[in-house]
Amino acid sequence: MPITAEVPGTGFAQVTFAARIGDGPWRPVGTDDAPNGRTFRVFHDLRDVPAGMPLAYKAIVKDAAGAVASAAADATAGPEPAPEQPGTANRDWLVVHYQRADHDGWGLHLWGDAIADGTATDWASPRRRDGVDTFGAYWRVPLKNAELPLDYVIHRGDTKDPGADQHFTPAVQPEAYAVSGAQAVHPTRAAAENRVVLHYRRPDGNHDGWGLHVWGGAAEPTDWASPLPPVRADGFGAVFEVPLAEGAKSLSYIIHKGDDKDLPADQSLDVSASGHEVWRLAGTEGLVLPVPAATAADADLGKARAHWIDRDTVAWQAEPSLRHSLAFSDRGGIAYENGDLTGDLRLIRLVPGTLSEEQRRRWPHLAAYPALKVDPRDADLVRDALRGQVVAVARDAAGTLVAATGVQIPGVLDDLYAKAATATLGPSGQVVPRLALWAPTARKVELALYGSTGRTIHRMRRDDESGVWSVRGLPTWLGREYTYLVTVYSPKAGEVVTNEVTDPYSLDVTPDGERSRLVSLDAAAYRPPGWDRLAKPAAVPQDRASIYELHVRDFSASDATVPAALRGTYAAFQHDGAGLRELRALAADGLTHVHLLPAFDFATVPERAADRTEPSCDLAALPPDSEQQQECVARTAAKDSFNWGYDPLHYTVPEGSYATRPGERIKEFRGMVAGLNRAGLRVVMDVVYNHTHSTDVLDPIVPGYYHRLLDDGTVATSTCCANTAPEHLMMGKLVVDSVVTWAKQYKIDGFRFDLMGHHPKANLLAVRRALDELTLADDGVDGKSIILYGEGWNFGEVADGARFEQATQANLAGTGIGTFTDRLRDAVRGGTPFDADPRVQGFGSGLAGAPNGSPANGTAEQQRARLANYSDLIRIGLTGNLRDYVLPSGRKGSEIDYNGSPAGYTAAPGEAVTYVDAHDNETLFDALAYKLPQDTPMADRVRMQALSLATAVLSQGTTFVHAGTERLRSKSLDRNSYDSGDWFNRLLWDCAQGNGFGAGLPPRADNEAKWPYARPLLADPALRPGCADIDAARARYGELLRIRASSPAFALGTLEEVQRRLSFPDSAEGVITMHVDTEGLDPRWRSVTVVFNATPAEHTQAMPSPAGREVALHPVQAGSADPVVRTASADRATGTLTVPARTVAVFVGV
Repeated sequence: MPITAEVPGTGFAQVTFAARIGDGPWRPVGTDDAPNGRTFRVFHDLRDVPAGMPLAYKAIVKDAAGAVASAAADATAGPEPAPEQPGTANRDWLVVHYQRADHDGWGLHLWGDAIADGTATDWASPRRRDGVDTFGAYWRVPLKNAELPLDYVIHRGDTKDPGADQHFTPAVQPEAYAVSGAQAVHPTRAAAENRVVLHYRRPDGNHDGWGLHVWGGAAEPTDWASPLPPVRADGFGAVFEVPLAEGAKSLSYIIHKGDDKDLPADQSLDVSASGHEVWRLAGTEGLVLPVPAATAADADLGKARAHWIDRDTVAWQAEPSLRHSLAFSDRGGIAYENGDLTGDLRLIRLVPGTLSEEQRRRWPHLAAYPALKVDPRDADLVRDALRGQVVAVARDAAGTLVAATGVQIPGVLDDLYAKAATATLGPSGQVVPRLALWAPTARKVELALYGSTGRTIHRMRRDDESGVWSVRGLPTWLGREYTYLVTVYSPKAGEVVTNEVTDPYSLDVTPDGERSRLVSLDAAAYRPPGWDRLAKPAAVPQDRASIYELHVRDFSASDATVPAALRGTYAAFQHDGAGLRELRALAADGLTHVHLLPAFDFATVPERAADRTEPSCDLAALPPDSEQQQECVARTAAKDSFNWGYDPLHYTVPEGSYATRPGERIKEFRGMVAGLNRAGLRVVMDVVYNHTHSTDVLDPIVPGYYHRLLDDGTVATSTCCANTAPEHLMMGKLVVDSVVTWAKQYKIDGFRFDLMGHHPKANLLAVRRALDELTLADDGVDGKSIILYGEGWNFGEVADGARFEQATQANLAGTGIGTFTDRLRDAVRGGTPFDADPRVQGFGSGLAGAPNGSPANGTAEQQRARLANYSDLIRIGLTGNLRDYVLPSGRKGSEIDYNGSPAGYTAAPGEAVTYVDAHDNETLFDALAYKLPQDTPMADRVRMQALSLATAVLSQGTTFVHAGTERLRSKSLDRNSYDSGDWFNRLLWDCAQGNGFGAGLPPRADNEAKWPYARPLLADPALRPGCADIDAARARYGELLRIRASSPAFALGTLEEVQRRLSFPDSAEGVITMHVDTEGLDPRWRSVTVVFNATPAEHTQAMPSPAGREVALHPVQAGSADPVVRTASADRATGTLTVPARTVAVFVGV
């Protein structure tokens, strides 16, 4: 209920209200210093106060000089009123007014259910008028139900005025004004007379000299110097009357005195919405009366449409003319009921403002929002408010709630608690452990420490400047399990709750991440033998890196040469099985890095072997094109041993299902790194900081902070799952701190960022700076040798810079951070990974002379045009996707089109990661199975596989390949094998086991639409390679690696060197020739020329260098086991190169 106090006089005053219920203590109710006139008001929630309870109120007023006065009043609580229907009024009578020159003999005929019993009239005996006023005659009509229409006719004898029956609803319109001859029934006299009546009140009561300037809608617009004066005064203030033009629906006006305006902006009155008679206060936006019909406010506290972006500013798409505030409660419980907010709440006043240019830059998605500023008088309430429920509130001038919504708070938290950016979080200390958690909105945080005797609770201390809670423990705490008990307001729960959570900075966890475990990573128990003396392979610049993408479990799950207990684990990388021997052989060929798919703690595989269930079917015995394999795999997919792992739980803990026992995860992960290093390979880790498996790990600690929220406060899921918000200070810090921990403590040599375009560019640059600061002397790591690359895709709610400058392909140019280039991939394979018909052909899959008959390829002319475009995309890819490289056509890489985007986007070759397949989408072998004509011999398939791989291996920049592609690996045409079990993801080191093709139709969920294309291929035994085919493919890939490593021609390093040395001589359709001038660069050769002949015919190419020079097939290919490539030749006399069909040949000039 409203509690009001009238304060006489003028000038600033502030009234604080207090209440006492019964004999209870006095408690503050609220404060008002923005009154309607001199009436100050707050609202007191009397729900749950028994009827008849004595109430006492005090009002304490303080003026600008600090003088204080008070008054008191008593009351008694009444029963809680029954809720009324919004938009109605309870009336037991109404008045009908009637204007005409002569009223004599005219009466009111009434009927219907709205009027009181006995009020209906006979036609011959209408109701006589009750009186006459200055408008005309009037009748007072008793009512029974004001919500029903009242029906009437004004008549004299059989003459009706205006003729038709009249009706209106008294609950909505309690008076009716009728004018003779007019059909309309007006709600007010002013409306009936087509004029506006404006009541105007100044706080000092002095209206002398104030007038009304009117124009649009006025029957007679005024001059500025001659405004309309008040026609009279009443108890409210001055009264202006303005005749309207015929048909006018609004009136434009300014109240002014000379050149002093009451309000700075022009005013407009919409008479259709506000009526023809209104009341307003001086200097106040909006109307005091009429109070708008009590419609439901736009109030949804389950959403968060207001954005508190710093300590001073709220951005909210609310009507600026309303009165705004932030309501908050440390206990929660603010709710919307019966048209208003309820609960024990306090207010932070907001005043109109504007977003600065810096704020618009930092928050581009809010740049067009109205801004509200925290009233400086309430600035000291901000920190308190953030530790409870916060609601943005908008009210009209009469105090009616118009809108209310939850508030997004990441911006203001980053502003207030910026000191936390330099805090040490999580576990630290080698002997005396310390634990620290950033939880600035929490009411309380405690440490729950678990041991053999149960759980003990330890108080944590809050640093008010950083919002960090910390506790220092005892050496005996090391090795024990722990969680945090965070008492915090939860918007999801709608109340203050205590969440038991794991540490987002956990270094170890119990199985399945149920609790954190306190460890020191320097302890001997977590270091495999030789860890401190580990000798790493020599670092290479990013543009010389050759990367092999490998899943930890795939590596050994199907390898019979590894003991059964070690298969699928980190430990397999320390066992001299077939897989490790193959990795050593690849390293000897020139492979530099192994990229491990997610190996941090993820959610989708049970970590205890006993909790996992594998398919029970005899999968190998089923037909190669059967649906049964995928059905059997799907039945256990949720509980089996396989998942790609893009479902993060704890970012800085090794995944437990890859350990022989979850408790050995740290030591065995390090052992895996050591095993790979000893095999001659550096290690890249696939990291997934852009989302989490769910909101259950981070959000319960600081609700609404760690995840990116959409405009209405719901969590964005464009990545697949709950998107994180690394643009927020402390989520960005978590990314940097986690990467640094992996680099220092696990000696990781590179990081591949999943969906990197969902990170700010600034976040990736912060990672780069943090790594560059690591040194061998201080940290045991040369941070500058660590490579960074990722998926620079541009999509989702952050696309095109909507939230920040993204870490996308084009934006990272000049940073040295690499991105996958889909340009060359699509040009070689053909089409895109998302084509409805998977048979769209590319340069490496038959577009050049081996059509497969699919209508998706278009006409012959369209195919030739696409081949020409693909060839340019590949040429740009071979340069390292350089945006400023100039092709023979004269066009720059940035001027070549790729699906509406520039094909070239890098500033240096090392910023391109060039590939033709990866874990996503079909393997290269499977793509070629779809795209090459089905009757293509396996030997030719092997050649096209090698030629396609060559475009990536012999390019400038980083080359990247999916594990097993060098062995014709197939996933039985599965385009998304993330949860397809070991069966569809087999990596077979023994060629006698095949390559995985024909393992059954791929899983229904992501592949069923392709089954009609897949079924005849899987059933075709000619598409299953034998050992000779697999060995040939592996040999060709090894030769390509050795060629790449043999000359600096494939790592020129800069745009300038590439432009100067690398050229593309004219070639026939379906052939690309790349020539590199290595004069003064390569100690052995003066040039290197690569001819990619994708056609089914031999090709003769004019020699790029002058005739007469000594040119020969590269020694690696000259000694190849492939008899076809050995026939490639250079004719010194004619200056030509001859290259067999479906072959890549490399020539060197001496």
